[in-house]
Amino acid sequence: MRTPKKHKMMLQYKNLSGDSKVARFHIAKDAMTIRFADCSVYLYTNQTASPEMIRKMKTLAVAGKGLGTFIDANVRDRFARKIR
Repeated sequence: MRTPKKHKMMLQYKNLSGDSKVARFHIAKDAMTIRFADCSVYLYTNQTASPEMIRKMKTLAVAGKGLGTFIDANVRDRFARKIR
């Protein structure tokens, strides 16, 4: 019998600007999963968005401001896969 995959704990995005499209996020070693306000979920990885972009996304996610704008301007279509 297979063991079910461990559910990823997504953190609430602080949304300090008050108008972000980002709702939740999960930080992994080499990737980030982003859940947007429309309930869509995308996986961005070092391979698809570059290590520098992922590092910046992590910083913005923890800060709670600027992540949605950064994604729109820099990595919009550079996701590994759409999860939902």
